[in-house]
Amino acid sequence: MNETILVVDDEVAICQSLKAILEDEGYQVLVTGSGEEAVNIVAEEMPQLVLLDIWLPGMDGLDTLKTIHAAHPNVLVIMMSGHGNIETAVKATKLGAFDFIEKPLSLDKVIILVNNALNVVRLEEENIRLKQKVSHQYELT
Repeated sequence: MNETILVVDDEVAICQSLKAILEDEGYQVLVTGSGEEAVNIVAEEMPQLVLLDIWLPGMDGLDTLKTIHAAHPNVLVIMMSGHGNIETAVKATKLGAFDFIEKPLSLDKVIILVNNALNVVRLEEENIRLKQKVSHQYELT
């Protein structure tokens, strides 16, 4: 696996825990504590997945989600929050979030959710490749 995940949380301990567990699963992990920096990292590194805290200093998670989704709609975002409620989860989903997970994080649940999200990415990439292959075959005949 060479998939890249960006973890965005202003709590250093959460970033370190997620980085360690996701690297153990074989993923490349980038971390930041700010929404503004997350937007820049997504533009430069194009991670397949972003784990994004809702409550961030400066640009909050929902604004960060909007910005990332507008510029890079194929990058999946999973929102995280320790103060989440149904209304926030629905709003995040409407803004383009793939899913929503509540803190304190269950590391097993995080791994399952990350694997599910990246399976979606892989299937979408395979679908695009197959469409191109079929399209190319019909153009040549």
